[in-house]
Amino acid sequence: MKEWFTAAEIAALKLPGMPESESGVWRIAKRDGWQHPERQCDVVTNPRGVWRTRDKKQGGGTEYHYSLLPSRAQAALVRKHHTPTEPTRAEIKQRLSSEEAWSHFEGLPEARKDKARTRLKVLQDVDALIRAGTPKEVAIQLICGPVRIPTRTYYEWETRVHGVERPHWLPHLADRYVGRTVEAEITPEAWEAFKADYLRLEQPSAKSCYDRLVRAGRDLGWVIPSSKTLLRRIESEIALPVRVLTREGVEALKRLYPPQRRDRSMFHALEAINGDGHRFDVFVKWPDGEIGRPMMCTFQDLYSGKVVGWRVDKSENRDAIRLALGDVIEDYGIPDHIWFDNTRAFANKALTAGSQTRFRFKIRDEDPVGLCVQLGIEVHFTLPYSGQSKPIERAFRDMCDRIARHPAFAGAYTGNSPVTKPENYGAKAVPIDEFLKVLSAELAAHNAQAGRRSQVCDGRLSFDEAFAASYAASPIRKATAAQRRLWLLAAEGVRASTARGEITLFGNRYWTESLLDHRGQPLIARFDPHNLLDDLHVYRLDGAYIGAAEVVEAVGFADAGAARDHARARRAFIKATRAYAEAEIRLSAAEVAALAPIPGDLPAPEAKVVRMPSGTPAPTSMGQMRRKPLQPAPITPAEQARLTALEAELAPAEVVPLPTRETRETRFARALDLERQREAGQPIGDAEAGWLAVYRTQPEYRAMAKLYEDFGDAVLTA
Repeated sequence: MKEWFTAAEIAALKLPGMPESESGVWRIAKRDGWQHPERQCDVVTNPRGVWRTRDKKQGGGTEYHYSLLPSRAQAALVRKHHTPTEPTRAEIKQRLSSEEAWSHFEGLPEARKDKARTRLKVLQDVDALIRAGTPKEVAIQLICGPVRIPTRTYYEWETRVHGVERPHWLPHLADRYVGRTVEAEITPEAWEAFKADYLRLEQPSAKSCYDRLVRAGRDLGWVIPSSKTLLRRIESEIALPVRVLTREGVEALKRLYPPQRRDRSMFHALEAINGDGHRFDVFVKWPDGEIGRPMMCTFQDLYSGKVVGWRVDKSENRDAIRLALGDVIEDYGIPDHIWFDNTRAFANKALTAGSQTRFRFKIRDEDPVGLCVQLGIEVHFTLPYSGQSKPIERAFRDMCDRIARHPAFAGAYTGNSPVTKPENYGAKAVPIDEFLKVLSAELAAHNAQAGRRSQVCDGRLSFDEAFAASYAASPIRKATAAQRRLWLLAAEGVRASTARGEITLFGNRYWTESLLDHRGQPLIARFDPHNLLDDLHVYRLDGAYIGAAEVVEAVGFADAGAARDHARARRAFIKATRAYAEAEIRLSAAEVAALAPIPGDLPAPEAKVVRMPSGTPAPTSMGQMRRKPLQPAPITPAEQARLTALEAELAPAEVVPLPTRETRETRFARALDLERQREAGQPIGDAEAGWLAVYRTQPEYRAMAKLYEDFGDAVLTA
């Protein structure tokens, strides 16, 4: 539509409210100040001016903008020069469907949406006046005039929604311009070289890539725009996931993908737990003097988020994990499912051998079944270092702040990386006992903190409260006494003493009456290394359970009360043993002897074999008996000398009288005398020392020592 008119052209249009002569139009222009100098239109200084000087090539003179005319004249002018036309078939084909229009509208900024809403209100207001009987030109001027909306602009909006259903006008009134689309010229080879250099895991800066590109393109004659232009093209043409993958790697790309949100409320308390290890950023001092950062093996209830079991050790090892799981079972019960990393520590055979989803170590048929499989716990493995797979990682983040930075550990905090070391790094190391006290208190506070925002706690409950409420109403599997011993550590090769069957382990003595039958035998002992004062569970090498051995604590030498207690316990042991013996032996020795018959006079046995005579034959007649014996021949001097030498050679040695026969009492008394001499510092001979060493290994010595301990010197006179 034409917007600028001369006075002669306005008069020729014969508009309502305007004179039909050029002079009349001049008079109105002079009266209303149309040609005021400040209202002159200039593209630079006053682009909104309402009059301007026409080009001399077009005849010169002055032109006026149609907005100076009265409303009725403007409406008539618009009606003559702008008539809405039906959209062509091509326009209808190109027009967006309502669904596409709404989709485009949703992606627009809010400012452009507000403009479309303003246009819609103008169209609706004009339509309402028209329906009320107001002429259309008048209605347009009444609505568009006060807000300075040109009439031609209104008709443009009306054209956009022509043929569109009224409920879908709004998205069609939104502007569809997309900004600048012209790309700067660049040689294709240069563009490929820049992409290959910039999109690397080494993450070179755009400036260094651009400098190399310019140096290479200088000799090759490449057309290269500015570095900012290249970066804008990278961002517009290369998708963000591709840029992240090529410059930051797969792990960064994984973080772009939304994590799976798992609903843990499907479980009940202790139905499922997850475990992991966390190394604290604190220096501690272990009992052996070693200084290092402690590792905590922890188990968390998946339903409530409560920490239900933990153990601290120097490293993440199978023993600490097994004992932590044992604490969970001992304190609460046996879970049905367990999630932890498929690492060498958590997937060890002692825990998971026999699990169907275990892919660590070699699987052999002779491997023993793991603890989890024996207890009926289904094992699930997750990816190591994947916090999205284990909710316990969220708890570790709190522990880093509340425990590692605790004021009790000031000076022992190490920082969570080499570049975040505090100023007082390595100032001290906390004793492990003090660390465990603070850790236990902070974990209890972690579980008791109210207002947790998990789905189960709902911003009101603590982990303890959520766990207790579900635990009270859930079916919980409890471990039997035999199952509770499965997670204790096994010390193979311990040997019961030959005297009383005692077992010595880590400086402690353990004993139970059942060990008397296994004196001197190698056995297997199961124990808790963190509580060595608990009972020691003893097994034979074939796995048969013997019993629980209590610790035998050492007492002060002058502790009379402890001595009385020990004597009382020993008397009870002797009394019980005698009662047991009386119950087992029901016949006396006389009754046993009476059962055997006493033999009477028996007939003399008849000889069946006659021995043949030997030596000089017996005389057979009296004549032989009266016959004189033969006289021997005389011995020569040489024979006599030879006989004397032979008798001297064959003379028997001096006979040493046999010692008096010793009894077991005298032998034991002899041993006591030798031991007392040795204790008093008196020397004893090598022969006596050798005899004593051999005698002390004999069962007789051990039996007499036991009797001497119970009855004193009375056993020496028996």
